[in-house]
Amino acid sequence: MENVVVRAGLTPERLTRAGAEMADEVGFEQVTVSALARRFDVKVASLYSHVRNSHDLKTRIALLALEELADRGSAALAGRSGRDALTALADVYRDYAHEHPGRYAAAQFRLTPQAAAASAGARHSRMTRAVLRGYDLAEPDQTHAVRLLGSFFHGYVSLEQAGGFSHSAPDSQESWSRILDALDALLRGWPAPAPSPTTRRNAG
Repeated sequence: MENVVVRAGLTPERLTRAGAEMADEVGFEQVTVSALARRFDVKVASLYSHVRNSHDLKTRIALLALEELADRGSAALAGRSGRDALTALADVYRDYAHEHPGRYAAAQFRLTPQAAAASAGARHSRMTRAVLRGYDLAEPDQTHAVRLLGSFFHGYVSLEQAGGFSHSAPDSQESWSRILDALDALLRGWPAPAPSPTTRRNAG
C-alpha cells in the first residue's frame, strides 16, 4: 500500500525540485512521471493531480532552471560593467552547467509560447543587454551581439560537457579566458555593416 504520509506531502513544487535533482543525477531526458513516482515509492496516478504528464514535468523543471540562472546572473552583474560584466555573466552559465548539468539541459528545453511568456527568459535577455550597454552598441547590432553571446555561452559549455576539450592543450579554462578577451575586444570594436551591393554600385 502507498505511504500515505509521503503521498500527502507531494506538491507541484516538491515534485519539480525532485525532478530537477533527478535530471542532474541521470540526465534531463530520463526524467519522467513514472521515474519520479518510483523515487517517491508511490503509484504514477498519485502524481497526476500535481503534474499533467512528463512534458508538463519537464516544462516545470525548465522554468525552475531558467529562474535559478536568472537569479544568479542578476546577483553576479550587480555593480559590474564592460569586461567584468561579460565575464561574470559567462561564468554564471558555465558554472551552473557544471554544477547542475541536468538543469542546464532543462534550460534549453523548447517551451510553448505560453510557458515561455511566463518564464525568466526575458530576464536573460535583459541581463545580456545590460552587459552590452557597456559597449555602446545600437540596434540592430545589439541584437546581433545578444545572439553571438548566447551562441558562445551555450556552444562552449555544450562542447565542454561532451568532453571536447579534455584531451588537448591548452586547457579549457585558459581557452575560456582568452575567448572572453577576444569577445570583449570584438564588442569594443564592433565592425560597421558592409555596404550593400546597391550602395557599392551607386558609389562607383
